Amino acid sequence: MTTSIGMDEQYNPFTGRRIVPGVDDVVPAAAALGLEPPRFCEQCGRRMIVQVSPDGWWAKCSRHGVIDSAHLGLR
Repeated sequence: MTTSIGMDEQYNPFTGRRIVPGVDDVVPAAAALGLEPPRFCEQCGRRMIVQVSPDGWWAKCSRHGVIDSAHLGLR
């Protein structure tokens, strides 16, 4: 029997905690308003390198690459 661990796990991009169905995770107020970029990777929960500029932001996970506010339509 083969078990794949972590394939469908998701993490909160603002707190880094694993998302558990049925359990509410507190989101910082600035993040809820869309004023804060994600600080943690949603796929693995690792802390990301984040660069904020006047017109947007980008964040880089060492395992999963870069996400950019321009690609998400947030600029």
